Amino acid sequence: MIFSVFCAFGEAQISISGNVNWETMLLNAEISLDLPSAGLRLPSGRTQGEILLSAGYLNLIRPHLLNLQVDSSSTLRDLVERGEIYLSQVNTVALGADAIPPAMKPDMRLLFSSHTISLSGLSSVLLRHSRPAPAVRSLSPVSTARYTGIIVIAAEELPVHGQRSSALPVPCLFPKIWDTDMNLIYDRNMLETRGNMVRYSSLQNIFQNNPSGLTNELQQIVGERPLRIFARGTFGINPTDLIIDRNDALLIISSEENRSLLSQGRVVFILDDSKLKYNF
Repeated sequence: MIFSVFCAFGEAQISISGNVNWETMLLNAEISLDLPSAGLRLPSGRTQGEILLSAGYLNLIRPHLLNLQVDSSSTLRDLVERGEIYLSQVNTVALGADAIPPAMKPDMRLLFSSHTISLSGLSSVLLRHSRPAPAVRSLSPVSTARYTGIIVIAAEELPVHGQRSSALPVPCLFPKIWDTDMNLIYDRNMLETRGNMVRYSSLQNIFQNNPSGLTNELQQIVGERPLRIFARGTFGINPTDLIIDRNDALLIISSEENRSLLSQGRVVFILDDSKLKYNF
């Protein structure tokens, strides 16, 4: 994506490249200014180039933030258009990015700056409830172990509920978990803390050569004794929501300790590697 800025020196060409990494929950972007297009030369044009680079940042990064999938039916742009969030709030998130000061590419033609936006911070902005909704309870609880977290494995194509098709599940900020009777087991309103509702990871990270089988990063989220569940299907306009077997759902909702794993966001979705990161 290229953004042109008219200035006293010419038509400055400013471009963006980057990626969204759902595993790290980060949006990474690099903004580049072609100095000759702006009629700038080093070293005298360095300061003016940095000003132009900063001026183009917001217009370039905003569309990629707005394209982020919030839930199965809405992007951030949809929320703005419906008045559920203000564009100024999106701008605030963008301007709050961690940034590396501008530097020159080896060809001395491009001036660039790097920016990193936390998707966890964006989630916090979108969570508005002051009190979490209680997790679903079972009228017929079953005997269940006390787990330290929940891992839902959905790394293959799964049936799409209500359709004669299958799809690879995809990430979003606020996915839901349903059981096979289509009872809602988990949604954003149950979350106690601001931040991530779920974390995403790849299959290899739950088959490590250690007692838990998990990477250190996953152990910090779901502990050493997580409940491992295979998803049975997906649900939603986009395949972001996962369906788990009713018997697996009962293991979660039959005890206060396991229900609290939901409210604490101690949940990991295992997805296909191809869905965990995309470039722009």
